[in-house]
Amino acid sequence: MAMMAVITSLFVIFVSLLIKVAYDTLSCYWLTPRRIKKIMERQGVRGPKPRPFTGNILDMASFVSKSTSCDMDSIHHNIVSRLLPHYVVWSQQYGKRFIYWNGIEPRMCLTETDLIKEFLTKYSTVSGKSWQQQQGSKQFIGRGLLMANGQDWYHQRHIVAPAFMGDKMKSYAGNMVECTVEMLQSLENALKMGQNELEIGEYMTSLTADIISRTEFGTNYVKGKQIFHLLTLLQTRCAQATRRLCFPGSRYFPNKYNREIKSLKMEVERLLMEIIQSRKDCMEIGRSSSYGNDLLGMLLNEMEKKNSGNNGFSINLQLIMDECKTFFFAGHETTALLLTWTVMLLASNPTWQEKVRAEINHVCNGEPPSVDHLSKLTLLQMVINESMRLYPPATVLPRMAFEDMKLGDLHIPKGLSIWIPVLAIHHSEELWGKDANRFNPERFASKSFTPGRGFIPFAAGPRNCVGQGFAIMEAKIILAMLISRFRFTISENYRHAPVVVLTIKPKYGVQVCLKPLNT
Repeated sequence: MAMMAVITSLFVIFVSLLIKVAYDTLSCYWLTPRRIKKIMERQGVRGPKPRPFTGNILDMASFVSKSTSCDMDSIHHNIVSRLLPHYVVWSQQYGKRFIYWNGIEPRMCLTETDLIKEFLTKYSTVSGKSWQQQQGSKQFIGRGLLMANGQDWYHQRHIVAPAFMGDKMKSYAGNMVECTVEMLQSLENALKMGQNELEIGEYMTSLTADIISRTEFGTNYVKGKQIFHLLTLLQTRCAQATRRLCFPGSRYFPNKYNREIKSLKMEVERLLMEIIQSRKDCMEIGRSSSYGNDLLGMLLNEMEKKNSGNNGFSINLQLIMDECKTFFFAGHETTALLLTWTVMLLASNPTWQEKVRAEINHVCNGEPPSVDHLSKLTLLQMVINESMRLYPPATVLPRMAFEDMKLGDLHIPKGLSIWIPVLAIHHSEELWGKDANRFNPERFASKSFTPGRGFIPFAAGPRNCVGQGFAIMEAKIILAMLISRFRFTISENYRHAPVVVLTIKPKYGVQVCLKPLNT
């Protein structure tokens, strides 16, 4: 009798769980999306008709495939129709606000700068990364700061932020100068070997990987560069996730795609654990009183402090590895591309190159740039801003609403993702004038220019990029040293073909011809 009662109880529990899973699945894939669709349609916000389960993913893939199938016929910067062709078509058809479907996830396009500012500042605590976004990057950067939400994001931000403030920030300049000197020597050696042109993107990628490895791992930077190489491969694989339908359990399928990603992820984390274990061993045997002054050391020191307290937030080794991977991607990838695109722009605009060179010579007087010099390099800052405007690190900035909210005249229901097309905003003639697609750094000399309104390369509000100061300091130092040592022009072999692989990249690299300057 007792056995029957146990079996009956287990059966009831099983059936209850089955009903709950069925309801949650129905709600996730049908009820909630349809509810959001009706709410937005009542407010006049419509969009392309979605297909079952895949939404508009196939439409977007088709648009992008056609627009990027050919290279551009010349070096110009009218690239919105090339990289965001679906935005161009749908905004013309449905207006500034429209809804499209990324699988089962409804996303509303938002280009109105006042509403964007309100959303990113006022509602930063009740918006963040959606489940789909987190799944797409889970194997790549995990649940680090970039993908964290709510209280997890708040705690992680406060742990990481001190690494990019005050004297700690200034201390990175030495590594940046040292690594850049080595890179410039490599360029000179290549020229002496008879190379007439160089693919500058490769040098910038290697240089920023070196800097980030030293900043993050200190004396373990050689192993850090191994991690960088593996993360680059992992990024390419995970970028495919944006073109796939992601549903619960899909990453466990034993296909070739998932096996490759799992293998790369395991190797990255094995190398990270070796570095972490060596730090812990030094602490345990008394060889060191802390885990180190680099970013990894700071995270490990914080883990010990937080875990010994009782604040409801614990740091584990997986989270530390995820933060390291996030910092590697966000701190290396975006800066390398910023440098590459800026060199391309200056190589094809020699007048501005000469202007910036004259400023650098005046401010630095032949010396490597110091932290005190950087604020005086105003023309260089204008060029960097214009480079980030034309070729921002990310084409879009997505956020999901975790609560119902009022945004201007719109009611935003819980579960709706807000899709901010950064690239389109940066190229908007309405915001930037008729020359929006032209390289014109002078636009940033205007006193009316204010960051965060129409210019959001690092996002805005409390969830803006924590490392933006690091990236700008690094870019200024590297460019100042490069420009003061070499004059460069764009090669005849350069083919202008921007593509998106999570970030905006030159499909064939950037080939330039370098000429050493007399010092």
